[in-house]
Amino acid sequence: MKNSDIVMNRAIDLAQKWQLGAVDKITNFEKDFHEKMQKMFARPLDKILLIDLMDQSFRTKNSARVADQVEYIFAKYGMATFFSTPEKFLIFLFRNIGVYIPDISVPLFIKSVRDDTDTVVLKGEDNLLNTHLQKRKKEGTRVSINMIGEIVLGEKEAQDRIEKYMSILKNPNIDYMSIKISTLFSQINPVSHENTVEEFSARLSKIFKQAKKYSFTNSKGEKENKFINLDMEEYRDLSLTVETFKKVLNKPEFKEFKAGIVLQAYLPDSHEWQVKLTDWAKKRVKNGGSAIKIRLVKGANMEMEETEAGLRHWEICSYTKKIDTDSNYKVMLEYALKPENAPCVHLGVASHNLFELAYGYETAKENDVIDYFSMEMLEGMSESARVSIKEISGEVILYGPTAKKEQFTNAIAYLVRRFDENTGKENFIRYSFGLEAGSEDWEMLKQQFIASFENKKNIFLGAKRTQNRLTENWDDYKGGSFYTKEYCGEPDTDFILPPNKQWAKEIRTKWMKKKGEKIEITPVVVGGKDLIGSRKVKKVVDKSQIKDGVICGKYAIPTAEDLKKAVDVAVADKDGWRDMTHEARFEILAKVANQVRKKRLDLIGVASAEVGKVITETDVEVSEAIDFLEFYGHSVDYFNSFENLEFKGKGVGVIIPPWNFPIAIPVGGITAALAAGNTVIVKPASVSSLCAYELCKCYWDAGISKNTLQFVPAPGSLAGKHLVENTKVDFVILTGGEDTARKMLKARPNLFLTAETGGKDATIVTAMSDREQAIKNIIASAFNNSGQKCSATSLLVLEDEVYNDEDFKSILCYWRVIIVSFLHTRLHL
Repeated sequence: MKNSDIVMNRAIDLAQKWQLGAVDKITNFEKDFHEKMQKMFARPLDKILLIDLMDQSFRTKNSARVADQVEYIFAKYGMATFFSTPEKFLIFLFRNIGVYIPDISVPLFIKSVRDDTDTVVLKGEDNLLNTHLQKRKKEGTRVSINMIGEIVLGEKEAQDRIEKYMSILKNPNIDYMSIKISTLFSQINPVSHENTVEEFSARLSKIFKQAKKYSFTNSKGEKENKFINLDMEEYRDLSLTVETFKKVLNKPEFKEFKAGIVLQAYLPDSHEWQVKLTDWAKKRVKNGGSAIKIRLVKGANMEMEETEAGLRHWEICSYTKKIDTDSNYKVMLEYALKPENAPCVHLGVASHNLFELAYGYETAKENDVIDYFSMEMLEGMSESARVSIKEISGEVILYGPTAKKEQFTNAIAYLVRRFDENTGKENFIRYSFGLEAGSEDWEMLKQQFIASFENKKNIFLGAKRTQNRLTENWDDYKGGSFYTKEYCGEPDTDFILPPNKQWAKEIRTKWMKKKGEKIEITPVVVGGKDLIGSRKVKKVVDKSQIKDGVICGKYAIPTAEDLKKAVDVAVADKDGWRDMTHEARFEILAKVANQVRKKRLDLIGVASAEVGKVITETDVEVSEAIDFLEFYGHSVDYFNSFENLEFKGKGVGVIIPPWNFPIAIPVGGITAALAAGNTVIVKPASVSSLCAYELCKCYWDAGISKNTLQFVPAPGSLAGKHLVENTKVDFVILTGGEDTARKMLKARPNLFLTAETGGKDATIVTAMSDREQAIKNIIASAFNNSGQKCSATSLLVLEDEVYNDEDFKSILCYWRVIIVSFLHTRLHL
């Protein structure tokens, strides 16, 4: 038998001892709770009811609205089976009497929910929290305090959060605190990675200094800093958290500072980060610094990661099978507990799976590194198991989320996530309620544990997202809809990946012109020819260098004769675009899509320089442009599948796109017209003509002739007279102002005009909304793209309660936009 098998079997035996002890020590409170959970799992609808009840009952301060919502939820789902008889009676009273006296019944209802959850979310009021911590201290149990809080919506809120951390560190009953760096700074920008890490480091240093100042006496009678552990949930925060952690601890003042960081085993690249951290920690210890600690968890953010990956068309960053996560957990655990690693990187195994905890414990004993090992569980989640472990094997550190009454809505969000993730069909904790060692469920969990060892050799280790804009080659790419006959969205750039951060810098290097640099003139393109001659030339100032007057481009302005000729050339269609088969046109558009993929850097660069758009916002435009190229060809392909229908283009189309989305919208209009078999004249907005020219080059380079697609950056008045009013033009596609559309129709009433015009976009916020999410999305709508979009929120329609919510108003009323650099925009309070 291999040594690892011996340790595994010891772990199974130890887990069984712990479970037997837990059954003996279970309290009546836990028994009741376990019985409720078992009933709920037997009826999945009950779980949905509970989540809805917790999620929706605490959003408004209006008791009548809460009562109405609670009644609605019970009417929708019926009475849950897991409620006890007394609870069912109280619910009956609430529904039949309490709804009529909400000012009395609702506060009692909310208090009851808060009281029922205070074992897993500690009440944050000073006296209540201190009482609990003192109790834990007397029994020799260390608690890592986590101040529950969701997204920070601005710098004022971020600074308030930092002050709360600073204040709580003064509490003599607290010696261990967990924080997410994402709560320290509201302007996380992966493109501006170095600046973000710098900002995080400055703020985290302030907290570390406070933890040193208010030191505590450990169990050995020695003074040491209060322990700070860095948490994370989102994949985007992984590299930021690790780099910030190392940067701060590399400062001489924190050479002996004791701190830790969490790593999530459901991320295949976590082990790589673990190895890097271990190498760094060894050098730190060798140079006289303190060891660090890694808190190993399985991961708790998969649904959000799956959602983001789906929206951005990325590879999901995590394992999709639980057995793979379990296997990686053991890979990381075994690496951490090697005798050469553990003294420099202590390990905290955080889990409610007794087999995993036991395996960590037995491995630490086997390798004689037990002094560098600890077990961790969530406060109040499995108290009898914790007591059993403590009596048999030693102390368990508790992770204690805490929230004051006014932050209880955040606590609800935490509870819902924890509840949802921990009750998955393969999760140990789902079966821990009423679990008996030797039972069928126990044997299933044991076999699951054993199988994960065998599976270690099968798992992939490393980053699943490997997108690299620096090395992409689209020359022979055949993944588009023309080749696959299926449409799928184009992946955006994942700017958290190091190569893509470097690629973003190259955009700046190439497109941020210097004063006095020679600039080529962009020509008018009519009748297959590039025209400059004696035409007037307009200079374009780089929007990120307006003060210095740096020129980023020049373009020739067409004459009236140019516009007349462009229409005649489009009518003639000498290169036969209209006569091509759909299949031939579709293939060429597929090549255009590849050209746009190849030119992503230049398209982002020209939009940044000419229009002033930030890189991240133009990047998604490029993806949308590719989507248009793939989708319109694919759509016409679908229409052509109808045998008894015949489709043909209208003739000559003039495309008049706006300046605010200078990449996606022009491509949408041009491609729709070309895909349908029309010849096209593009008249770009005056302030985004360089962008339109770069786009047209993608079409020309893919094989579309300069007779089929012509480029005329004419002033609006000239284009109106010689393009829109020209009866040889069969249709116009406009994205712009309503006044412009009206003028066109007035000048030519029978014009076939497809117009998308601006308007007022209102966001309605009710008292039952999640106000943090409302604020987050209002800000995004109002300020993304500098607010220059038709759908930008310009009007808020608020219920009385929301309108009179001073916190809501104070956050929204002080936002402003600051253009920081070529790379990003910053929103400030």
